[in-house]
Amino acid sequence: MKILHINSYYAAGTFYKPLYERQQEEGLAVAVYVPVPYSARAPVQDLGPYTTLSANHGRYDRLFFHLKHGKIYRDLVKRYRPDQFALSHAHSLFSNGYLALKLKEDYGLPYLVAVRNTDLNTFFKYMVHLRGLGRRILGEAEKIVFLSRPYRDRLLARYIPPAQREALYRKAVIIPNGIDDFWLRNRPSGIKKVDPESIRIFFAGRITPGKNISTTLRACRLLQDRGYRVRFTVAGRIKSQAEYRALQAHDFVTYVGYLPREELLHYYRQSDLFVMPSRTETFGRVYAEAMSQGLPVIYTRGQGFDGQFKDGEVGYPVESYSAGEIADRVEDIWANYEQLSKNCLDRAGQFNWSRIAEEYSRLYSRMR
Repeated sequence: MKILHINSYYAAGTFYKPLYERQQEEGLAVAVYVPVPYSARAPVQDLGPYTTLSANHGRYDRLFFHLKHGKIYRDLVKRYRPDQFALSHAHSLFSNGYLALKLKEDYGLPYLVAVRNTDLNTFFKYMVHLRGLGRRILGEAEKIVFLSRPYRDRLLARYIPPAQREALYRKAVIIPNGIDDFWLRNRPSGIKKVDPESIRIFFAGRITPGKNISTTLRACRLLQDRGYRVRFTVAGRIKSQAEYRALQAHDFVTYVGYLPREELLHYYRQSDLFVMPSRTETFGRVYAEAMSQGLPVIYTRGQGFDGQFKDGEVGYPVESYSAGEIADRVEDIWANYEQLSKNCLDRAGQFNWSRIAEEYSRLYSRMR
């Protein structure tokens, strides 16, 4: 079976490369089409021989959806013969799904489409003029992939007319993202022991307002007021000087900069739990990475990681801006730490890319 992946996000990093590699190992013929603007820098990492990186539109074309994607579509059908593929896999609803819809309309090529954070929290929320197009892309797709149940439920409830919901619900499947095998190969063998009076919190990610570190800082102060010794270690690139200044203002914070995964592994193992109450999050693979090292996680209710597990199984969801709820859930974790840490180690294997590739293969087979 030959699969055409349409993934405009792939040029920014090799996150999906393990999926494509596993699919090839399973005997699928994979082609990955990556449209980028003329001004895009060449990727520093190898995207694989199956990938076509195509500069085909101007940076300002993004202001005009149909103009930009018309250019991309014309380039796409020049580079590939659609009749050679069994189906297309669009890695986002609007930007990539539009191209998959056009391939179906013009060549009869079936497709599945994934719904990302930007689809729900930018396109559907703010681009009212494109909502009809989004519903048409969903309606014509054979399958719709969501990373979590809250994203599926919120999209159907807020943006889909009642008469269309049941049909889309039947086509929806939940498939999480995977994490690099590095994290699963390096899972610790023993259960972490913690000091009941000392809490070591870790964060890894970009230092931006969207990651909502300021609320985590307030939660740390509340825990200090409750008698705990708190250390908050932060790793990642600084994208907001205001957020960085907020970190510097607290003596319980240690900022360690952007780290390669080998050094991140050390800090995960030197910490007790992972807290990231992001405003929005498609999935949040850092939660899964933290789990692989036995760290219970605190994540945002209604965002991408919520619904992957039962509340209290590997951690807890919280309201993004509620420092009090975060502090309460940290104490709940502390009351049953060893069991939650064990659960994290046991459950992290579900984010293995090989298992996820098998799920996609079964999904593709049902579409033929």
